[in-house]
Amino acid sequence: MPRFILSLPIAAVITILLFLLMRFFISGDFKLADKEESVRFDINPKVQELEVRQRDVKPERTKDVKPPPPPPAIEKQKAVQPNEGIASVSGSIPDFEPPSLNRGNINFQVSDRDAQPLVRIEPIYPPRAAEQGREGTCEGQFDVSATGKPYNVRVTCSSSMFVRAATRAIEKWKYNPKIVDGKAVARRGVVTPFKFQLAD
Repeated sequence: MPRFILSLPIAAVITILLFLLMRFFISGDFKLADKEESVRFDINPKVQELEVRQRDVKPERTKDVKPPPPPPAIEKQKAVQPNEGIASVSGSIPDFEPPSLNRGNINFQVSDRDAQPLVRIEPIYPPRAAEQGREGTCEGQFDVSATGKPYNVRVTCSSSMFVRAATRAIEKWKYNPKIVDGKAVARRGVVTPFKFQLAD
């Protein structure tokens, strides 16, 4: 109850102030601006052209440059020709008789030799063996024909994974054939070892 009594004077003062404020607005002394100032701007403004002053620049006069002096003249000397004739010189050369290849019973024959390798292609490491980390050895046995080509190829390996690679490599080899009495003949029983080892 005491709070209500105390709040009555405050409420009365607020009511009077609101009443006076409303009366001030109604009286017309306070007016809002009827028209706002409009802002205008150009999208393509005109640029003022400026005159460019050009300065008259005259090139400086080049100085006269004197050319270098000419190189000294070189006197040409004539070569002295020899007084001795060619005929007198040729008389001092001794006579030389060229050898005759057809003289006597000379016979050019190729000496006997064994089959010699010309082209040896290393076998390709089998991918399956490389993935499994397998290593092994092989021994290839084959014959060499009179034309130098291997045939009758037989390969034995520590693992069957290397047989095909070694066989294909030997089939691509090329040999100088075996020579007997100046003729190319077949060479039998050539043995070649192989070692399949992974790089460290």
